[in-house]
Amino acid sequence: MNRPNYQKQLDILLEGLDKTRPPALMLHSCCAPCSSYVIKYLREFFKLTVFYYNPNITMEEEYRKRAQEQKRLIKAYNEEAARGQAPGAYPVAVVEANYAPETFLELTGNYAGEPEGGERCFLCYELRMRETAREAVKRGCDYFCTTLSVSPLKNADKINEIGQKLEKELGIKWLPSDFKKRDGYRQSVELSHIYGLYRQNYCGCAYSRAERERRKGGGENGEQLCLEKSHRRFEIL
Repeated sequence: MNRPNYQKQLDILLEGLDKTRPPALMLHSCCAPCSSYVIKYLREFFKLTVFYYNPNITMEEEYRKRAQEQKRLIKAYNEEAARGQAPGAYPVAVVEANYAPETFLELTGNYAGEPEGGERCFLCYELRMRETAREAVKRGCDYFCTTLSVSPLKNADKINEIGQKLEKELGIKWLPSDFKKRDGYRQSVELSHIYGLYRQNYCGCAYSRAERERRKGGGENGEQLCLEKSHRRFEIL
């Protein structure tokens, strides 16, 4: 059975849009580097609002740093458009949701032993995408989407499956996508260098941070210490 071609589905959808009356898109962003390519790609077709909602980022200092980079990138893109350096691009708005890491930890606490890329990650996808869809409905947007699929480490099939489910459940159209296609990830890396963006080396959650520590040589003790610190902070274990 052939896998769905989400990039082709997106191509067909974009071809049918009226560029003189661009629809509104609520775009969840996981971080500035991943969003760099996606925003640049979509801003000629949609009136974009970037929704920065990432309770999976367990440490507040890390969260604040990434949120600031997101806003800095959008400001740079809008300034370029205002100067005529991005013909056809519409201005991009940004909304930062409340920072509530306990929401993520409470949701995933029973999945601590799951490997990266498994069921715990799927819960995280849906947590962020659901809030994005709700925000899209609240603001009267036509579509919602996420930048998550630009990463080679993220499961595009699962992301689109969740998006389609939320479309039916909440009555807001999902934008089919697999942004890693057409060298999307490579372009995001190049854009990160051009704009001097901070590129993190883990997704942001306590579990991926622990995995990073283990790979760096901290072993099981380093991994366990990282998880214990994160869970103790929010008193969920």
